[in-house]
This record gives sequence, structure tokens and C-alpha cells, in this order.
Amino acid sequence: MTEALHSIPLTMIDGQEASFGDFKGKTVLVVNVASKCGLTPQYEALEALYRQYSDKGFVILGVPSNQFRGQEPGSAEDIQEFCSINYGVTFPLAEKTEVNGPHRHPLYAVPTGFRSGQLAEDITWNFEKFLVSAEGKVVQRFAPQTAPDSPEVIAAIEAELN
Repeated sequence: MTEALHSIPLTMIDGQEASFGDFKGKTVLVVNVASKCGLTPQYEALEALYRQYSDKGFVILGVPSNQFRGQEPGSAEDIQEFCSINYGVTFPLAEKTEVNGPHRHPLYAVPTGFRSGQLAEDITWNFEKFLVSAEGKVVQRFAPQTAPDSPEVIAAIEAELN
């Protein structure tokens, strides 16, 4: 399963081709994001986490999705501008994609199999979070309402980085 995750192709928000394997050796928090959601202010805490831990081998991958009440309607340029101007986002963003359903991006096929508490197989809402180890294994899943800077998220990140 690890190799499958690292072999998943990605297109970044700027159109550059990449793969999840580019993050091999880093702890990654994968978050489906949206600009017009009640949880959008989580971008601020996500950016703070990224700045705090990036020099220790941590990265956040934001994955915009418009699947939840059309809360990410903009173009790639709109999303980049919104994130930069409003939240100073410097962590990587992938292109806008589907996280559920028959056209679910392969990046979400593996992590959604990791169940945590009441979370179902499908992504439940914007800002659901998956923590992926440096080896490419999904180690934790957090509900959308769980703040990125909550004690349980910080503890999980620090455990992976140590």
C-alpha cells in the first residue's frame, strides 16, 4: 500500500506534474480544502503548522475540492490568490479535484480506507485531514471540525516526526 501511495500522480495547482512520491521521507498532512466554507479559517492554523514543522520534514498538501455544496468554485488562479492574500499560504496545493465518488482522485482511494472513529469511507466534508508517515502509510485521520492546531493533531504530527 505504501508504494501505491507514493506512485500516485498529482497535478499541482500551477499545472506542474508531480507525484505523491515527491513527499517520500516527509510526514504529510493531506487536507481537502475550500475557500467558501465555514471551516476555511483553518487555513490560518494549517499555514502556522507548516511554518512550525516544515524544517523538521513536515509538509501539508492542500487539495481543493468543490464537491461539498460548491464551496470551491474558483479557478486555479482564484484559489491561489485567495489562499495567498487571505491566509499567506505557502504549503503546496494540488489542482482542484474530486475526493469522493466514481471520479475520486487516486490520492483519496487509499487514505479513505483508513477509518477513524465515526468517519465513514467517503470524505465527510471540507478540511478532513489524513496524516501520512514518511514511509507513505496513513497513520491518522481527523474529522473536518478537528482544528489543525488541536492537541491531538499536534501530538500525532510530533510522534511521526520523532
